Amino acid sequence: MRIGSRLYGVALALSLCLPLAVQGAETAKKNEPTPLSAYELYRIYSDRTWTWDTGGGRFIEDGRRFVAWVNDKGKQSFAEGKWVVDDLGQLCMRATWTNAEGAARASTCFGHRKIGNTIYQRRQPNGNWYVFRHASVREDDEFRKLVAADTVSAKARDLKQLLLDQQLARKGG
Repeated sequence: MRIGSRLYGVALALSLCLPLAVQGAETAKKNEPTPLSAYELYRIYSDRTWTWDTGGGRFIEDGRRFVAWVNDKGKQSFAEGKWVVDDLGQLCMRATWTNAEGAARASTCFGHRKIGNTIYQRRQPNGNWYVFRHASVREDDEFRKLVAADTVSAKARDLKQLLLDQQLARKGG
């Protein structure tokens, strides 16, 4: 067999395999998790309330304000602060939480990645990844807990006033 024939055979084999290799790389790339953009996160959370079993948090578009209220076994607290998103797929809620015992600042962040049209979420920095929104949204997706109705701002405002009134009463004013 001549060298030219061998080279032709190798070239032919490569030309037949190369599209499969490229297709395999494209498939692998599609299955690689990629961070959601700040814009994508903004569209998911803006002017929505994330409802929790014990209350919820409101992501207010105007000024990127964050307000939350919880009632955990009769112990109520509220939060006021900001929410931020970035192009690394991160959403952070930076707020001061207040209850009858006092106030403390806290920052809670969630990472978001997508594979295809499925979005995964985890609490940062070390939470476990779980499906936040399936490609075809399911009844039990966490994403469905983001609702348009503001179910927390009035409760947070009322609790804030109650705590201020109690503070004034203790001071005798």
